[in-house]
Amino acid sequence: MARLDGVTDSEAGLIVRSVFKAAGKRVGRIPEPLRIMAKSSGTMWAAGGFEMGFGRARAVPAHLKGLASLKVAGMVGCVF
Repeated sequence: MARLDGVTDSEAGLIVRSVFKAAGKRVGRIPEPLRIMAKSSGTMWAAGGFEMGFGRARAVPAHLKGLASLKVAGMVGCVF
């Protein structure tokens, strides 16, 4: 459970709702970190740009990127 409350669907503006919809299609649900990042538009757009660049990078195979993400999450103690 997060320490901050995220943006609810009723509080979200037009652009944030479209981001939520795209995330829902991609992941199957709206991730809680995305709801929290939506409180600060700069943070949400920076994280979205990073995710898009990370997903489009072709220098490393996808299975190695996933493995590296898990390793980093374990090293920093990520609860997600």
